Parts: sequence; structure tokens; C-alpha cells
Amino acid sequence: MENFKYTFVALFCLTLLACGNQGNTEEDGSGAGASGQAMLSIANPHAAEAAMEILRDGGTAIDAAIAAQAILSLVEPQSSGIGGGAFLLYYDAAAGTVQAYDGREMAPRSTRPEHFLGPDGTARGFADIVRGGTAVGVPGVMAMLEMVHDDHGALPWSGLFEAGIELSETGFSISPRLRFFITRAPWTRAMPDTFSYLFDESGEPLPEGHTLVNQDHADSLRLIANQGASVLYEGELADAIVTRVNSSEINPGAMTLEDLSGYRALERDVICTPYRSYQICGMPPPTSGGLVVEMILAMLEDYDLASMGPNSPEAIHLISQASRLAYADRALYMADADFVAVPVRGLLSEEYLDRRAALIDPDTDMGTAEAGNPWPEDMPELAPDLSPDVPGTSHLSIVDSFGNAIAMTTTVESIFGSNLMVGGFFLNNQMTDFSHEAQRNGRPIANAPAPGKRPRSSMAPIIILDEEGAFFAALGSGGGSRIPLYVLQSIISIVDWDMSMQEALDQPHFLNRNGSTELEAGSDLAAIAPALVGRGHQVRNTVMNSGTHGIMIRDGVMDGGADPRREGVVLSDRE
Repeated sequence: MENFKYTFVALFCLTLLACGNQGNTEEDGSGAGASGQAMLSIANPHAAEAAMEILRDGGTAIDAAIAAQAILSLVEPQSSGIGGGAFLLYYDAAAGTVQAYDGREMAPRSTRPEHFLGPDGTARGFADIVRGGTAVGVPGVMAMLEMVHDDHGALPWSGLFEAGIELSETGFSISPRLRFFITRAPWTRAMPDTFSYLFDESGEPLPEGHTLVNQDHADSLRLIANQGASVLYEGELADAIVTRVNSSEINPGAMTLEDLSGYRALERDVICTPYRSYQICGMPPPTSGGLVVEMILAMLEDYDLASMGPNSPEAIHLISQASRLAYADRALYMADADFVAVPVRGLLSEEYLDRRAALIDPDTDMGTAEAGNPWPEDMPELAPDLSPDVPGTSHLSIVDSFGNAIAMTTTVESIFGSNLMVGGFFLNNQMTDFSHEAQRNGRPIANAPAPGKRPRSSMAPIIILDEEGAFFAALGSGGGSRIPLYVLQSIISIVDWDMSMQEALDQPHFLNRNGSTELEAGSDLAAIAPALVGRGHQVRNTVMNSGTHGIMIRDGVMDGGADPRREGVVLSDRE
């Protein structure tokens, strides 16, 4: 039997009691919440404060996450919302296990492989397909949150939306970040929904500090609170979604009520891989994030990154080489495993990753890496998916007073999603995460569009367990196809370089997606660029739109961090 460097944990509730309000007494908890402390790190203060009130009222981490998502949909609509999708990892303190929940959007039944092809049979440009109805997948985040709440919630569903309803009705002050995207996003002025919502009567973008009221959003939240998530899939909100998608002024879609009623959130088998003395647990496909993070860490296991020091040319070179190899495999193999064969076991096997790691030259950049062969038998004939992956995502990490924890990454895909609104919220443009062509040079692409299929994601929520199997950390990030590498750098910073969570998230970013080595513009990494060039790297300075939020417990002390590049905060019930 081949020795695999991975662990699949199939997680099921054994009894109704264990599945319902487990861990809802302090003595049942272990690890992070044994002290009874609760902490969260969320990308917006309004959402963070509402979630903390839920925790103070005796709610679990999932209760708080639902309250936070209801408000993020309002105050951070460029990133996530109830018209989008999400992935969530849940650490159950009583059982000492991690569960993986999939709320990724699904393609309508009308979807065909040529979904994004023009009349001449070639792929249309991203700017031509990102807006409008054909870009919208069936939303999944609320169905997923309801599923996790059924498993792990403590407070009634209906009460978790009260803060979101109130803020929608009284209004919130437009933040600097939201104002930036109103003025700088490419299509806000051109699309009727964004223009009418985010611009004043004279056609000027709403200013920073403007109080924005959204009664339609309040009404939608009230419907969801009273009727459950099903109102998005079979009720009046479902009718509104289908009507808006199919009547879009640009790229009208062909979504049906059957597409919505057929949506199901899923519990999947979490994937966990050892790194140092920890277990790194992530989401399996249809996201590529968990696999990419774990593959890179496994390839770096034999290198003493700690002795090289943070942000050293030696460490950045090695990390970039392992990243090249993982991203080459990502492009070829990673997609919705319910539709195509994804060699998850092979990609995480010790034998395969040792072979991949042997390709790393400690002194010289390898250039563009090619995918390996992780299959036990013949490798299928595939072409890589090279479509762009645009950032428009948020992340929240929460630990409740019972020791339960979540890492949830949530998105509408690009900025303001499809730029279509229903019920006061934006609909996603997640369909553009599929490959924009179904095949290349006669070879099929694993991430090609198909009816009912979930597009490949880069989201990488992570939960880390210590050597005793107890909670150590929960983290994740926004940022498009760079997400796995933002998360990877944070893990290395807290594990190898012994940083606090905030120190880790303050670090300037470096990464390689199997192209140029990217260094964060305006950071002090510019000083090491010559050393990387000397190793053969093509170096590019660029703005890094990360949004990493994390919590860890080290030596019995809970410690949180929020990405300084966004507007997030860390709150504790001890403050």
C-alpha cells in the first residue's frame, strides 16, 4: 500500500445531540475555547460587532458567521453577499474534528461547453463576459450557512439577521474601501443596477461618509430570517433572481426556477496534510485552494525555512519554486471532482510530492513548470485552464467560547459580481471562474463549463491542528488566484518564523503563480529583488489585494490578526 502524506477525515454526526448544539457548554470544549474566550477577525467593523454580540449572547461560531455574512452583504457588496457562494471549515471542539462545507455556486442547466465562446468559436474576452446574466451561477452561501447552522447552531436562525436588518434600514456610512471601488471598478457607471444604487441623481459616485440605506436588503434578510434560506431557491426571491438574470441588459442568461430549487449545499471530506508538528486542514475540490496550500507545504517540509529567516531571498526562492509546481498541477487537474476525475490522493501522496520537490534547484529558478503525473496509471490527455481569476472575496475567522472555530471564505467573484442586483444584493459572476474555452488543441479542459457543475475556486480557508489534534489556528484570505499563496505565507510566518498572527498578516507579500515572481509594490521587498534576479527570476512589483484574517492559540493565549490592506478588525469578548 502506497504511503500517502495526507489524511482524509470523513466526518459524520453520530447522534442528534452531537449534531445539534454540541460544544455549547464550556466543559465540553477543548483547545481554543477551553478558557471560555471568544474571538473573531472579520473584514468590516459593522459585521464584526454584530457577530461579537451573537457570541456574547451564547451563540456558536456559525451563529456569529451568519450574522456577519448578512452585514457583509450590505457593507462590503464588492466582495461577498447573499447572492454569492462560500466554503467553510468547522472545528468541532467536543469531537476534536474538522468538517468541510461547500456552498459554491452551480452552473444553470442551460450551460454548455461553448458558454463563453463567440460566434467564431473562440473565447470571448473577460470584459465581454464578466457582466450580466450569463455570468451568474446559482448562489450557494445561504444554503450552506443554513446547513452548518442545522449541524452546529445554538441560537434561533431568525434572530441572527436582526442586526443586518436594522443596519440596512437605518443606513451605514460608505467606507473608504467601498468608495474606492465605486469610483474605480470598471462597470459601476455602465450597469443600471450599480449606477442607480451607488451614484447620486447628478450621476456622481456617492461620497465617502454618505449614509446608504437599503430597504430592499432589509426586506430580503427579513424573508430569509422568517422563511429560511429556501426563499432564495423556491420563494419570491427565487422568482426575482430568475427574472433579473434573464432580463439582463447585457448577456441575458437562461436560469430557471428548477436551477435554483435543485441547488444543494454539500458536506465534503476535509483534506489534511502534516507540516512540521501540525496538521493543515483545507477544502477539497471544487476549490483548488486546499490542495495548492498543502502541496506547497509538503514540498517545503525538508527545508529549514526557520533558519533562513522571514522574507529572505533564500526562502522566497524556495517557496516560489514549490508554488510553480503546485500551480502547474492546479491548471491541469483541479476542477469539480463530481464531474471530472481529480487525482486528489495522487497530488497529496508522499511519493509524488517527493518527486516534485526534487525538481527544485535551491540556487536557480526553474522557469515555467509543467504539470506532473500524479495518476497511478496513464495520465489523461488534458489542457491547462489559463483563464483569469479576478479578486472580489472576503474571509472571516471565528472562535466561540465553547472552543468551536470556523474559517469561512465568501465571494461574489469579481467586484460587485455580475453588477446585477436583486432584493438589495448583488448576484455573483461566478460562472467566469470556469475555463473560457472547453478544449485547447483537441484536449479537454477539466474546468470547462457544464450544467450543474461548480466552477473551480481559489478560496483556501484553513484550520490548523496541533500535534495533539487540538485547534491551533483558523485563517484564510480574499484575493483571486493569489489566495492560496497569501494563506501559505501566513502559515509559514506563524509556524516557521514564530510570528504573532498580526505580524504574519503585516508581512509584505511575495508569490509566484508559475510566471513572474511578484513582490508587493511599495514594500521593502524591493531590496531583495536583485538577489532573486540573480537566481534567474523575472521579478514584477504589483499591488496585492489580500484580505487575510486569522486567529490562533499559542501557549494558551488566543491571538488574532486582520489584514491591514482592508478594513477588518479583531474583536474579543474579553475586551
